[in-house]
Amino acid sequence: MGRTMYRCQLFLSVFGLVLAGGLSPQGQAMAQAPCPADHDKLLAALKANVKASGGPANGGFETNEWAAVVARDGAVCAIAFSGPTADSQWPGSRLVAAEKANTANGLSLAQMALSTANLYAGAQPGGPLFGLQETNPVNQAAAYAGDPKTFGSASDPLVGKPIGGVVVFGGGLALYDGKSIVGGIGVSGDSSCADHNVAWRVRAALGLDKVPAGVNPNRKDAIVYDLDSGGKSASGWGHPLCAGTEADIAAELGAGVGGSIHK
Repeated sequence: MGRTMYRCQLFLSVFGLVLAGGLSPQGQAMAQAPCPADHDKLLAALKANVKASGGPANGGFETNEWAAVVARDGAVCAIAFSGPTADSQWPGSRLVAAEKANTANGLSLAQMALSTANLYAGAQPGGPLFGLQETNPVNQAAAYAGDPKTFGSASDPLVGKPIGGVVVFGGGLALYDGKSIVGGIGVSGDSSCADHNVAWRVRAALGLDKVPAGVNPNRKDAIVYDLDSGGKSASGWGHPLCAGTEADIAAELGAGVGGSIHK
C-alpha cells in the first residue's frame, strides 16, 4: 500500500510540473526551451486567419482574438492579438489563450496530440477526467503582473514565465515540427468552437501542424462533435456544438469530425 501511494504521489508531482511548466524557482530556471514561433510570426499568422482582421470566416462571432504560444517546457514565449488595440478583443482572453496553450502542450506527447477540445467530455461530472481543471492552478504571480500597455507585445510580461492552468474546451493545440512536439498554441476571443478553427489555421500557417496521431485516427487532434442530447460523447472525446457554423468550417478545414448542422 505504501509503495502504491508513493507511485501515485510521484506521478502527480511529475504531471503537475510538466503541465504547469514547473512553478518552483528550479522549474523557472529550466524554462529555456526554444520558442516554436516568435511574436511577429504569431501576430502575422493570427491576423491572416481572423475575419475581423481581414482573414476568413471561422463560424462564430467573428470577433478579434488573442493567441499565445508556450515552449515545450511550459514557458509562455509569444503573445499577440489580432485587433488594433489590446481591448479590441476580450481582455480576459489573454490568459485563457495562454492557459489553452499550456494545457495542449502539457497533455500531448511526441507520439500523440490532445487538443483542449478533446478534453471536454472526460472532464464533465462522472467522466474519467473530472476535476482535471483543478490540478494545475494558474501562476497568479505571472498572470497579473506587468504593465497592461505591454500586453500582447513582444515584451508582454508573461513571456518567459510558466502560466499553468487547465482549459477543457476548444482553442488549444499542441505544436509539431515534423520531428517532435515543440510546444502549444492557444486562441481565445470567440466561441470555443471558432477558437479551435482559428488555432487550427494558425498552426498550419506556422508550419507546426505535423501531428503524428491523436484520439481520432484520420484527423488526429480535431474537435469531435459527437455529444448526444444527454451530453454523452460516443467517442469519449466529444465537444458541444456552438451556435454558429463553426462545425461546417471545421469539417472543411479537416479540423473537426461530425456535427454539421447547416447542410
